[in-house]
Amino acid sequence: MPSNTRPSAEFRAPSALACCTAVAALLLTGAASAQNYPITPAQRATADQVAQSGVPLSELAPNAPDSYTIKRGDTLWAISGLFLKSPWRWPELWGMNRQDIQNPHRIYPGQVLYLDKSGGRARLTTRAPGEGDTTTVRVSPRTRYESLSESAIPPVSLQAIEAFLSEPMIVDEATFARAPRIVATQEHRVLLSRGDRAYARALSGDDMQGEPLTVADGKSIDYRVFRNAVPLKDPTTGAILGYEAQYVGKAQLVTSETRRDTTDSSGKTQNELVPAALDVLQAKEEMRVGDRLLPEPERELSNYVPRAPETAQSGQIVSVYGNAVRYAAQNQVVTINRGRAHGIERGHVLALQRESDTLTDTTDSARPQIRLPGERNGLMMVFRTFDKVSYAIVLQITDGVKVGDRFVNP
Repeated sequence: MPSNTRPSAEFRAPSALACCTAVAALLLTGAASAQNYPITPAQRATADQVAQSGVPLSELAPNAPDSYTIKRGDTLWAISGLFLKSPWRWPELWGMNRQDIQNPHRIYPGQVLYLDKSGGRARLTTRAPGEGDTTTVRVSPRTRYESLSESAIPPVSLQAIEAFLSEPMIVDEATFARAPRIVATQEHRVLLSRGDRAYARALSGDDMQGEPLTVADGKSIDYRVFRNAVPLKDPTTGAILGYEAQYVGKAQLVTSETRRDTTDSSGKTQNELVPAALDVLQAKEEMRVGDRLLPEPERELSNYVPRAPETAQSGQIVSVYGNAVRYAAQNQVVTINRGRAHGIERGHVLALQRESDTLTDTTDSARPQIRLPGERNGLMMVFRTFDKVSYAIVLQITDGVKVGDRFVNP
C-alpha cells in the first residue's frame, strides 16, 4: 500500500475528518478490485434525492444517537437500524451523508457519524456540529500502512452466508441429468477425500451424447461435485421450480476424456473409452462413484445494499436449508419461490408474515369459521438469485419460519 511522507506544515483544509476521508479514498484506489461493490442507479437516485433535503425527523429511530463511532464488527444493516426506523432504508441513510461518504460500501472503523437535525430534517455528516468548512490542521512526518479493503464494514454479517456464495446450486432437471459423473476411483476405493484421484465421463449412451470432459489449452478446469438433486416445489402449485444440488466438494480436471483403438489377442480392433482424470481439491463430504460435476461458476461480488424492492413482491418459503431442519431462526437461510424472472435482486429486503389462523367466531350464533389476518413475523434479505428461486438470510424474526410462510414488501 503506497504512502507519502510530508514535512510538518500548517495549512487550511476542509476538515480533519474530511481530510482522512480523502486519504482513505486515495488508498482505496489500489484496492478497488478487492472491494468493487457497484451501486445501482436506483440507489444513487434515492441517495441524491435525500441528500438535497435529508429525511423527516419522524423517520428517525426513537433513540437515534447524536453521534456514533463505527467499530469493527458493525454492519450497514445495524448502523441503518441505529438511526432509522426501517433498516432497509440504508440508501436514504447514505444520502444523508452523501457529501462526505461517496460510496456506502467504503465506511471504515473509526469514522464518526454525526446526526444533524436542524431545520426539521435529519442528515448525517462526518463533521461535528458547529465545525466550519475550514479548520487548521497540523501534520507531522510519518508513515502509515493500512489495508482498508479488508476493514470496510459489510452490509450484513457475511459469516452466515459465506458458504452459500459458493456451495449450493440450483439447476434444472436436464442440466443435472447431462452433468458429467464420477465413474471410477483409484484402487477401487469406495470413498474419496482430498488428494485422491477420480475418473469421470460426460459422454453416455450408445450414441455417446454430450460434450466430453476436455482440458483446454493445457489449463486445468475446476468442477464442483454434487449429489442428490432435490426438487424444489412451489408450496401452492406443486410446480418444480428447480433442483437444489447437494455440494460435496471440488475437483480439478487433469486429463481429458478420450477414445482410442486397441487390438486384442485375436487381432480384432476395439474402441476403448478412456475417462477423464480429476484430483479432489476439497471435500465437504466424502465423494463416491455416481456423484455429478458442474463447472465452477464465476465468483459473485457481495454487493448487498439492504433495500426494499422497487416493485410489489409476494411469495412463499420453499425450503429451509439444512438436513432435517423444519424451522428457520435468525441468521439461517431459506429458499423462496421468486427469482430473477420476477424482478428479485440481491439485497432486496422482504417482510415475513406469520401464518394466519382459522377459528370459530363464538360471538356469532351461526358459529362461522373466520381467518385471522397474517402479521409480520420478521425480515429477510435476498443474497443469491436464480431464475425462479432465490436464497435469503433471516435478519429478524419473532417466531420460527417454515415452508409455506408468506412474504411481502417490507
